[in-house]
Amino acid sequence: MTRVVAVANQKGGVAKTTTSVNLAASLALSGGKVLLVDLDAQGNATMGCGIDKNADLATTYEWLVDDKSAAEIVVHCQGGFDVLPSNLDLTAAEVHLMQVERREFQIRERLQAQAQTYDYVIIDCPPSLSILTVNALVAADGVLIPMQCEYYALEGLSALLETVEGIQSGPNPDLVVEGILRTMYDPRNSLTRDVSRQLIKYFGDQVFRTVIPRNVRLAEAPSHGLPAILYDRTSRGAVAYMALAGEFRQKHQRSALPH
Repeated sequence: MTRVVAVANQKGGVAKTTTSVNLAASLALSGGKVLLVDLDAQGNATMGCGIDKNADLATTYEWLVDDKSAAEIVVHCQGGFDVLPSNLDLTAAEVHLMQVERREFQIRERLQAQAQTYDYVIIDCPPSLSILTVNALVAADGVLIPMQCEYYALEGLSALLETVEGIQSGPNPDLVVEGILRTMYDPRNSLTRDVSRQLIKYFGDQVFRTVIPRNVRLAEAPSHGLPAILYDRTSRGAVAYMALAGEFRQKHQRSALPH
């Protein structure tokens, strides 16, 4: 069974794209067939996988507007996973989506034909609660929420969870919160520890045990067009994302067992 996961947080700078790229790479390295869908017009996930977003290539725009199949657009990248690339053209796709019927179901309908060939589809959402993010949540089985342990992030989390509840009570009742991932984690900071404790108190098992540390190698990797696991597999950041992929797989193997 394919697992479709939207990586979402309307707050920017929380390691959302870093998480999408590195989770995709780590799951692929563990033997999974993975598709990464870049739904952000900035194209950071595309560039972070070594694909030139400014090259003459078909992107998620053609997928959403011109009805090209995902198979015609995917780029197989170093790391052994496939990417649906994105660039600034995607902003025009947003305008297009606002005008079509069943606009929030467009990605779900396009993915259904393609997704079966993959074990995991990871969708990197834009840093806003836009029609593209809503489409991703309607298409997804679960939403993974990366967040920094700071107070503003807690406010953003409650806004995102309200959106998730709206999707659950409407177009996608099966959507679950995959987990909350603590990113850029610095255990020496008392505020970080305090917010982390609050998260565990309120969300319990929904908080991933794995934390993603602040890590220079993790920050450097995208400028080389590589996931951290290929740039420096011994770095703390790469090791943390491999641990996250392991925790993620275990969770779904458990839930797939007969009750």
